[in-house]
Amino acid sequence: MPQTTRAAATSPEVPPQPPRPSLLPASASPIHRLPDDTLQHIFSSLPLRDTFSSRSVCRQFREALSSIHFLTLLPPLRILALRHPRHHHQSSHHQHPPSLLAFDPSSSRWLRFPLSFLPFPSLSPVTASSSLLYLWADHLPSPSSDSKPPKSLVLCNPLTRSFRVLPPLGSAWSRHGTVLAAPAAAGSAVLVLTELAALSYSPGAASWRKFSLNLPSKPRSPVIVGASIYSLCDIGSPWRNQWKLFSCSIADLGGPRGWVQLERLEWGDVFDILKRPRLVRGGGSDQILMIGGLRSSFAVDAPCSTVLILRLNLGSMDWEEAGRMPPEMYRCFAGVVGQGATAVAANAGGNNKVKVFGGEGRVWFSGKRVRGKMAMWEEEEEVEKGAGSRGIWKWVDGAPGYGDGVFRVLSLMPW
Repeated sequence: MPQTTRAAATSPEVPPQPPRPSLLPASASPIHRLPDDTLQHIFSSLPLRDTFSSRSVCRQFREALSSIHFLTLLPPLRILALRHPRHHHQSSHHQHPPSLLAFDPSSSRWLRFPLSFLPFPSLSPVTASSSLLYLWADHLPSPSSDSKPPKSLVLCNPLTRSFRVLPPLGSAWSRHGTVLAAPAAAGSAVLVLTELAALSYSPGAASWRKFSLNLPSKPRSPVIVGASIYSLCDIGSPWRNQWKLFSCSIADLGGPRGWVQLERLEWGDVFDILKRPRLVRGGGSDQILMIGGLRSSFAVDAPCSTVLILRLNLGSMDWEEAGRMPPEMYRCFAGVVGQGATAVAANAGGNNKVKVFGGEGRVWFSGKRVRGKMAMWEEEEEVEKGAGSRGIWKWVDGAPGYGDGVFRVLSLMPW
């Protein structure tokens, strides 16, 4: 992943805004006499956290630093956005205004984006794409009806404080559906997947389209890479899981070709060595990461010694080991202090305590036993041609935690 910088940038595609005539009195501070384009150029060289904190200084700063023109001056920023395990309810909406908590890996700083501009009594962020945030939102009940109105998906941009409400959905979709946001190259569609069916909404459409999934089980940790969806499915028995990788083009969703199981003879037992695997987007445009507990044997109740990260190159369809969590880090998630055979045996269910999330070449790990921090793995560039990398492991401090666990993952948001 390219490193994020805070250097000032220019955008030749967007013409500079003409200076705005000043309506301030002659005694006003000289900085208030600067035109918007000059202010924007100054603030584009500052860290994002400082820039958007400055929007509360005065109306001129708020308007200048919230414009689309200013946002095009900012360098790409990929942050990990988190959401609270509990929704923001109307009873506490005014006491604790809803907000989006995010971590900027490039500066190792936490950011908080207010969501108080959204007029809904309850909000639950679920995913993100580009600079858009997707949330489940409850509507205010009608005084003339006793029934609870259905939830809606809301698209918003926390930087510009703008939003749009999609057609409402039934409660089953919001409770059990997995929301995926396709990139602009794939049509910018919004997908909601359940065990048997999927919904798709394209920009400008009047309603959702429904498709049958025809998968052997509920899709697990589906991800969008390019113009296709990839997901793990369990084709095993009630006594033993057997995970396989499935793929479907977004354009073929619900079509005659539909989902295809991806399998190669040379893959061998790659799906059997991991316990409770999950998929995450890799750093490249044709890479998928699969993360799970590394089994010590093929027995059903075999303990796990650590967390293993495998990388699939979709061009060559080859798997390789991308990373392995250091034993001392894994013991923190399992709550084991000792070493050796005793610690390995105690780690039998350890990987079940580790939550995995991320994308774009970074993977985060959180757990109830690890308070106030998360583990992070980051892909490294190849040190030499043909040589892979095991990545960098480190702790991220300052992660919020509650009695019911740490914040749940939302997504990586590339602003």
